[in-house]
Amino acid sequence: MPNTATLQREAAVNVYRSVEQGLKDAGAGSCGLMFIHCGGGQAQPEQQVRNYLEQTSKLAFQLWNDGATHTLAVLLPGLTLNEVHYEGLRIKHELQDAVPGAEPQITLASFKDSERPSQATIQHMAESAKLVDASEIHIYTLDKTADEPGKILIVDNDPTVREFLQLRLKMQGYETYEAVDGLAALELIEKVKPDLVLTELNLYGIDGLPFIHHIQNLEVKHPPKIVVLTEQRVEQTISQCFQSGVDDYMTKPFSPVELDARIRRCLH
Repeated sequence: MPNTATLQREAAVNVYRSVEQGLKDAGAGSCGLMFIHCGGGQAQPEQQVRNYLEQTSKLAFQLWNDGATHTLAVLLPGLTLNEVHYEGLRIKHELQDAVPGAEPQITLASFKDSERPSQATIQHMAESAKLVDASEIHIYTLDKTADEPGKILIVDNDPTVREFLQLRLKMQGYETYEAVDGLAALELIEKVKPDLVLTELNLYGIDGLPFIHHIQNLEVKHPPKIVVLTEQRVEQTISQCFQSGVDDYMTKPFSPVELDARIRRCLH
């Protein structure tokens, strides 16, 4: 019998498939899509959003509850980006008034009929809603400057850190992989050939500088860039990492915005 996690993943795929089909069925012209997340451990305010759209808007809409990312997906056929943004502001204010303590996080976009997103893009958009600053509405765009997204391997024994980094990087279009220790990471590097390894130094088994040296000595055509993201703040360790060819070094706690910039600098 499938476990709860498996059922949630299957349900999420069905949501993304339904959204994708809804976008295709919207016909010619623009079609708005919005994902809403309200934190605090409460159930997502699906009924409040539905009631609001039914009672105050003449717009046609479809709404889904994505249990995997704990977001609400709202499809708004015919709306341009400016119009979707306006609706997002109205919904945000309504939820703040109607739901005590609600801090809606919203990411939205409008897609032309020639640029309908894939299920993977829709999933990225859903995940991005949970990372949005509640004080603003995020306009979701894909980086189309690269022929294909960069591959990043996240190596950290803390599952919370891995999950956060994976969501953050996926939101920006990167293809992500994860490993809990150095040995698993080395196997993945040979298998998937990432463009960049984002790694903690404190790992199970092989770690620290020996782990860095192993990465650099792997028989791969294009060795990955290496960015260290670690709790180690010893100046000697930092110096040794740079001497060993590490491309960048950041300490925890870290600024996600600064990490984004450093990764882009390494890859481009």
